[in-house]
Amino acid sequence: MISFVVVGSGSKGNATLLFDEETLIQIDMGLPMRRITAALESIKKNKSDLQGILITHEHTDHIKNLSMYKGKVPIYASKGTIDFFDHEVVPFDSFEIGTLSVIPFMTSHDAANPVGYVVISGKTKLVYLTDSGYIPEESLDYLKDADYYIMESNHDLKMLMKSNRPAVLKRRIKGDEGHLSNVDSAIYLSELVGPKTKEIYLAHLSEECNLPELALEAYRKTFKKKEVPYDIDIICLKQNEAVRGGDL
Repeated sequence: MISFVVVGSGSKGNATLLFDEETLIQIDMGLPMRRITAALESIKKNKSDLQGILITHEHTDHIKNLSMYKGKVPIYASKGTIDFFDHEVVPFDSFEIGTLSVIPFMTSHDAANPVGYVVISGKTKLVYLTDSGYIPEESLDYLKDADYYIMESNHDLKMLMKSNRPAVLKRRIKGDEGHLSNVDSAIYLSELVGPKTKEIYLAHLSEECNLPELALEAYRKTFKKKEVPYDIDIICLKQNEAVRGGDL
């Protein structure tokens, strides 16, 4: 089994707690400690129960408060991501943290060496993928038929292009080292989900260039067009409210 609490997801800060019956880890640390503490208390845990922190990349909204864990919780990061870490993460080289198996995989973002993570507990598999302009071909096989996906669905392309953002920022966001749009996210998952898949959590929604209803509609239309045969719950994550999911 795998359960999780997405404490917050978006450009203002990201952090997710992930656990099974024996092991508790965290992905990213871009939120205030008080929010992490509240989320830990909601699952009857505290900071001393954490057995590892997985870092996806070095942008501020993912590592802003990481120093609070330095020397207290083992930090896992790819080379070049941060100056301090305890274990180097190499794409496709799996490792264990307690009862959890972790497989880092390549993503594509304007960062030094960005990664996403597949986390496995027993027969349960979770994929965590945010901040990627596309998914490298080498990663795709690792992402198939997961029980749970926490998947970027950053922007609605029309809203992005009509926004007041500078042209250079628009190009970055929709580029190969930017962020997945609703439609691109849905197309990828229409090809990755399988009979095991229970839930998809849409992550890192832009507050300026997206709406939950647009993200959900993109998925509905794409899954219908691609004739995805599975009944899968799709939930939009929030920036300022923790969302709990998995094998509760």
